[in-house]
Amino acid sequence: MSQSPFPIPNPDLYSEEEISKLVHEFYAKARKDPSLGPIFEEHVIDWDAHFIQMINFWSAQLRGTSRFRGAPMPKHIALPDLSAKLFERWLALFKQTTHELGNTALEHHANTIATFIANRLWQGYQMNHYPDKEPATLHTG
Repeated sequence: MSQSPFPIPNPDLYSEEEISKLVHEFYAKARKDPSLGPIFEEHVIDWDAHFIQMINFWSAQLRGTSRFRGAPMPKHIALPDLSAKLFERWLALFKQTTHELGNTALEHHANTIATFIANRLWQGYQMNHYPDKEPATLHTG
């Protein structure tokens, strides 16, 4: 049996308030970002619903709750003109946000998951949009 690359969710290490703050502060940065902002503003119709969905997602990942319901891959594959640079920028802003929160356990756990997700979404995007090319990996350093 293989071990998960993610730390085990732990409700004692991260509060719902920290997760909400992570989501809201990250999207505040992303919406102002010259490359990411226009994409989010064009495709997120209801920001309140998006915040709830993202808080539920990160709560599931970090605290082990079971509120998240969704399928991120099809939504990302449907977006036009995504690039490795956009996924790398998303990840850089996310890591900046987790660092600023000051909870090193949350920073490590969330960044591990975010790096995995960014790579998986980028791979899926490439396989769908460029099926004749070998998928490239992100530079996530």
